[in-house]
Amino acid sequence: MDIRITFPGGKRVDAELGGDGGQVVRTDQSVAHGGDGTAPEPFDIFLASLATCAGIYVLGFCQARQIPTDGITLVQHHRFSEPDHRLTHVELELGLPAEFPEKYRAAVVRAASGCKVKKLLSAPPEIVVTAKNADGSAVVTTANAA
Repeated sequence: MDIRITFPGGKRVDAELGGDGGQVVRTDQSVAHGGDGTAPEPFDIFLASLATCAGIYVLGFCQARQIPTDGITLVQHHRFSEPDHRLTHVELELGLPAEFPEKYRAAVVRAASGCKVKKLLSAPPEIVVTAKNADGSAVVTTANAA
């Protein structure tokens, strides 16, 4: 699946998933960062993808065992380094209600840990950025550019 990026104005950057007629993820910068604050910032969506990925694994685990999800919470906490504000620690805190079956407590934590986004962060892919001319010829290519 390709993701096509568009620039609808201001500090907004949208991502269309799956081509024509696909879903659109809208982003903006906060007012503090020069945007209008009409949508989450891209990095916030990245962080949310980790929590929602873990959440879908928890949901699937519970649905497969017919365990109600009422009262289950999942909160993601972040720690950033100073002064570069680099993400250094992420904690996913899974809150289980008293009636959650004791025999599944450790297993649901393992299920949340199986999230694809978490696995990707453990072994990141090579990221290549290429600028191309209108004729398709490459102008500049960088790999894992910082």
